Amino acid sequence: METTTASPPAGYVPSGVGSSSDSLAGTRRWAVVLGLLAVATVLAGLYMVFFYAPTEATMGIVQRIFYVHVPSAWTAFMAFGVVALCSAGYLWLRDPRLDAIAVSAAELGVVFTTIVLLTGPLWGKIAWGAWWVWEPRLTLTLLLWFIYVGYFMVRGATENPERGKRFAAIVGVVGAVDMPLIHMSVQWWRSQHPQAVILRPEGAQADPAIVQTVLVWVLGFTLLFFSLLLFRYAMERLSQRAHALRVAH
Repeated sequence: METTTASPPAGYVPSGVGSSSDSLAGTRRWAVVLGLLAVATVLAGLYMVFFYAPTEATMGIVQRIFYVHVPSAWTAFMAFGVVALCSAGYLWLRDPRLDAIAVSAAELGVVFTTIVLLTGPLWGKIAWGAWWVWEPRLTLTLLLWFIYVGYFMVRGATENPERGKRFAAIVGVVGAVDMPLIHMSVQWWRSQHPQAVILRPEGAQADPAIVQTVLVWVLGFTLLFFSLLLFRYAMERLSQRAHALRVAH
């Protein structure tokens, strides 16, 4: 007696696929909403830079680089913090979603660290008379950039993608150790880098309008980071699914 297997009806979607697609569609919608909020906030920040915040007495107009430099550093630290947390979670749970978040955040962290390393010398040329000085904070920030560039090199260095992900996750966790060193470097070692003027135990040592402008830029860059993170996460999840289908067939 022959047994036959009924073919799936037209339009049939395997269990879980529809909900996963809906989930990624929702992720992209949130990315768009956050992106629009980021654009609006950054535009408000630009207005504040040129028409609200006063010109700093010592450095003059070049001080306005501060409004991009500091929020970029904040966003880079936040990105690499996400990388470390999700990498640790991936090593424990082997959840591909955590790996997707980690690699997406790592890419953005490298981008924002690059902005830090480009805007810093523009400021340093006026303040120190040199584009680059091998002082602790700058050197450790450059090291952080190399660590997370290495994250991607390690990730693609093995023939086994899963092994590459595990090795990269280890780099993502270990590399985060550099961040508190960067933060504390101006206090622990002799440094030419300025001390913090906003996040101080005794309170901000800057004009209130400058503080407010910086905080608006920090908010704008934070919204931008999460918008780009969601976009990149959705792309990575689609890539993971495409890879899984290729392996299955």
